[in-house]
Amino acid sequence: MKPPMENKEKNSCKKVGILGGTFNPVHLGHLRLAEKAMLVASLDQVLFIPSGISYMKNQQEIVPARDRMAMVQLAIQGNSRFRVSNIEIEKKGNSYSHETIRELQKQQKDTQFFFLTGADTVFSMENWKDPADIFCSVTVLAAYRTGVSLEQLKKKIEQLKILYQADIRLIASDHIDISSSQIRKAISGGISVHELLPQAVEQYIKEHHFYENGQAIEKREQGR
Repeated sequence: MKPPMENKEKNSCKKVGILGGTFNPVHLGHLRLAEKAMLVASLDQVLFIPSGISYMKNQQEIVPARDRMAMVQLAIQGNSRFRVSNIEIEKKGNSYSHETIRELQKQQKDTQFFFLTGADTVFSMENWKDPADIFCSVTVLAAYRTGVSLEQLKKKIEQLKILYQADIRLIASDHIDISSSQIRKAISGGISVHELLPQAVEQYIKEHHFYENGQAIEKREQGR
């Protein structure tokens, strides 16, 4: 196992949350997760990182990277402590979380990084590329919904702590239970998503005809 990164345990360093994802599209659930994590962990900043080429996703179903990044920029406008990074979009080849984290640590020294995710992801993280590198480099903030049984989740966290010395902290989340796939399906079916997206993001999707009839993405790619 690789030794822990030096900056993980520094007490006086800047605290930055990493919220990565396809953001296909970004929605209010993402924003509320970032806001909750910022409050609970006293983060100085949350960095939204749209994925470039995700080896775990079907690329034919994903809006082009520059459009996903544009939607994130629209979604976070107005919050001075939210930032968006193109670090994965500009990278050639597949995007891997452990590589992104390492690069961020090189760019932002004396920074303690927190990896923001939903609690369900805790059960799959050890299947990611080089999970030991991830767990020794960041503190994981896993958001769970109140009313959900925590027994299995806490058991998994304890296993990861033993295997990787992982520092995983649970935060109760009051974000709405939505997903990007749910939004894409609704738009394709002509159902309103007004309450699930920031208004500027909804308008961007309408202007570019994304997710309509399940064919807009493919046409958009061919036109580039």
